[in-house]
Amino acid sequence: MTGKIGSTALGYPRIGPKRELKRALESYWADRSTEAELRETARELRIDTWRQLRDAGLDSVPGNTFSYYDQVLDTAVTFGAVPPRYAELGLGPLDTYFAMARGASAVPPLEMTKWFDTNYHYLVPEIGPDTRFSLADRTPVEQYREALEAGVTTRPVLVGPLTFLLLAKPAPGAPEPFRPLDKLPELLDAYAELLRELHRAGAEWVQLDEPAFAADRTPEQLQALGDAYRQLGGLSARPELLVAGYFGDFGEALRVLAATPVEAIGADLVTEPSAVDSLSGVPGLRDKTLVAGLVDGRNVWRTDLDRALTTAATLLGLAGEVAVSTSCSLLHVPYDVETEDIDPQIKSWLAFAAQKVREVVVLGRALKEGRDSVADELDAARAAIADRAGAARVRNNRVRARLDSLRPEHSQRGDYRKRREAQQKSLKLPPLPTTTIGSFPQTSDVRKARAAFRAGRIDRASYHQRMRDEIRRVVELQEAIGLDVLVHGEPERNDMVQYFAEHLDGFISTANGWVQSYGSRCVRPPILYGDVFRPAPMTVEWATCAQKLTAKPVKGMLTGPVTILAWSFVRDDQPLADTAAQVAMAIRDEVQDLEAAGIRVIQVDEPALRELLPLRAAQHGPYLRWAVSAFRLATSGVADSTQIHTHLCYSEFGDVIDAIVALDADVTSIEAARSRMEVLDDLNAVGFARGVGPGVYDIHSPRVPDAAEMTDLLRAALRSVPADRLWVNPDCGLKTRGYAEVEPALENLVSAARAARRDLP
Repeated sequence: MTGKIGSTALGYPRIGPKRELKRALESYWADRSTEAELRETARELRIDTWRQLRDAGLDSVPGNTFSYYDQVLDTAVTFGAVPPRYAELGLGPLDTYFAMARGASAVPPLEMTKWFDTNYHYLVPEIGPDTRFSLADRTPVEQYREALEAGVTTRPVLVGPLTFLLLAKPAPGAPEPFRPLDKLPELLDAYAELLRELHRAGAEWVQLDEPAFAADRTPEQLQALGDAYRQLGGLSARPELLVAGYFGDFGEALRVLAATPVEAIGADLVTEPSAVDSLSGVPGLRDKTLVAGLVDGRNVWRTDLDRALTTAATLLGLAGEVAVSTSCSLLHVPYDVETEDIDPQIKSWLAFAAQKVREVVVLGRALKEGRDSVADELDAARAAIADRAGAARVRNNRVRARLDSLRPEHSQRGDYRKRREAQQKSLKLPPLPTTTIGSFPQTSDVRKARAAFRAGRIDRASYHQRMRDEIRRVVELQEAIGLDVLVHGEPERNDMVQYFAEHLDGFISTANGWVQSYGSRCVRPPILYGDVFRPAPMTVEWATCAQKLTAKPVKGMLTGPVTILAWSFVRDDQPLADTAAQVAMAIRDEVQDLEAAGIRVIQVDEPALRELLPLRAAQHGPYLRWAVSAFRLATSGVADSTQIHTHLCYSEFGDVIDAIVALDADVTSIEAARSRMEVLDDLNAVGFARGVGPGVYDIHSPRVPDAAEMTDLLRAALRSVPADRLWVNPDCGLKTRGYAEVEPALENLVSAARAARRDLP
């Protein structure tokens, strides 16, 4: 070996501690800055990150973890997998890249979906028989040299070839037998060329991420994994290879990799602690470095360092060397808890990316020098863990007694056909009713008003008046456009989860805890630390304000319990099912209060239903049972005439189709524009017979599709869904778009619905 890995992290946040990259990207996209200025901001962020990680004491600093948008898209560009429709735009390399991510002119972007079971989104590569892989972009080499010039030796990180192909989709028009994995031999040649170039540049180690093997894989795919790493490991001039698995147990893939010439294997020992047992007796592992993921890269609680060291001690005889790492990239947590002005006791329980790096360093030092060398750090961690475990504020006996009193009928509604009749009688909607998913653009005036209220510069009465004025404007706009079911636009909400967390006991919010979701889109996940309780109504004032302004039905807008869990940092001291039931009861109270206030349509969004699905099929059943139960508990306390909607987005739905049926929502809106309605085939396959609103335009792209494009999508949908069950809506909420895009898009949506209605018999 050229050198030991030692303590490391598998990756690090890249948006900037103050969201510098977000602002630079959006400035560039708005033509307010140049490409050179964007690239300089990116360079400064990279160098700052490398130096911080080096100075924190990591033995091996990850490199090539920066991205302007998404690491899977980066991989596609690196190896020349740019679909011809983007290459033919005649743009420069960076703008071609952004066209793939965001669309350009009449060319829509690549499909986007969730990165395994996280809230991060990746762009889905399109691979066809005609895709010609090559080393088309040398950014990994350039960034390695850039780090060297900055005084830091890095370990370049790449998406592994198997994961890249397994996440890809066949390009449009690809013949039926073709699979992206068929292109593996050609892709491996391109990876080999990159590894050789990195070796010539001086790279001692390269990390190849293969999280796809934390999911169930076929014998053929496992065989391909072994073949790939025998080929790459057999190169005569290359860096040493760390193949990292995360988001779960590597399973059989561990034995496959241990039989190849790679020098190190990364194992996530946090997501599935039982994975430690699978490491015993693996042939070939004694010749490898085991990079043990002992610090949680996805949640924000301090590591129990005593337990982690005990685990590490059991590994010492199983591998040639043991190194300590995060369980996955720290991309999924905020930068630094020390920037937060929050409750000191709760703050002492937390570790963000900077703190997790220090925990890794402490564990690595303890392994090398003994526990006495880090005695103070161990004492501090021990005290924080004990304080959290004994804190009275994490338990609410009223909440627990209420859950204990639940009966099966609390999660059941009446017959759907009777509900449908009652709802149509009440709502009197036309065929193909039009609506939106909920949020409208958040103007600078709205954001300024919220900020002024938080800072105490305006009082509550003034703030509420400004929100009511915005709601009036949004309702009048929807009336003018001609939508059938309106929304209040959610001007009072900073985020669809954070807003509710701020109104529920058991949560705490951060000021700077930003996490990248995709591109420039960032979220601040709240922290769920204790039992959840709703002290007062959260949305009734705003929904009823809108309803008083129109004779058309206004949807009450809520976030479902599964999504609140998925998009928060959730307590890890009790089963998720118990926490979900607590959140569901709080949402149930809100649903009932909305109904009592005269709101006849209530949407409870669950876009994260598929996201939280465990990667292994054996764990699907238990998860889906409690997830469906939580949604039904939240939504079953209303009359038949109250129409319950839900919304799902940006996921592969095939694995949860039965659960979507079991939710028993009256109407389900679903992302479908980028995939051109393919999800409807899955719904039809299981006999889905409820209302459905497949999105007819993609709001994550700035392009405005014309009415003809949306009409074509509606006609495609009508081939799968009867007109009396089909709704017309965008793919998702409109919060992140501007009115210059939203107004014409919604006008086109209404025109498309009217055109499709004229086609009806």
